[in-house]
Amino acid sequence: MGPPEKRGEGWFTSLYATEYAHIVKYGLRRLADEDASAELAQEVFVVAWRRRGEVPDRSLPWLYGVARRLLANQWRSRRSAPAMQSITDADLDRVAHPSGADVTVGVADVRAALATLGDLDQEVLRLIGWEELTVAEAAQVLGCTRATAAVRLHRARRRLTEAMSGQPASPRRAVLASIREDL
Repeated sequence: MGPPEKRGEGWFTSLYATEYAHIVKYGLRRLADEDASAELAQEVFVVAWRRRGEVPDRSLPWLYGVARRLLANQWRSRRSAPAMQSITDADLDRVAHPSGADVTVGVADVRAALATLGDLDQEVLRLIGWEELTVAEAAQVLGCTRATAAVRLHRARRRLTEAMSGQPASPRRAVLASIREDL
């Protein structure tokens, strides 16, 4: 996209045109309405303009990180649980069945399994599955190292698999996993 000192209106217009829809979709997957998602996207691009010297050439993970922090700040200021957008059938089909293969797990089962996961597990799975980021890019969004993101993804996938199989994790494993997440 060019050196930071050359990032003017043309750069920003191009960034906005290229990434706006991705940021709106990111918001729609986490918020209950389209207006709130569009508002979030606008806030993300205000930050991008103000901090244009910090925006990397591969800007989407950076923008997702900004959106994630803005949402976290909003939720903290409200001191209440966010109204999460439910997973749609189309999202599940795109993520789980890009080849059009027969669906073997019901949508309700996936929704129920995801609902049992913690926020961090859901977020890393969304970043990799829905937002189609690499582990390194997800790490950038989450503000952690690539290795930490890879471990979080592995654990989240394992917990999702356990939740979908209906087999609760052993109490010892659940306690150990909880302790490790707190570290």
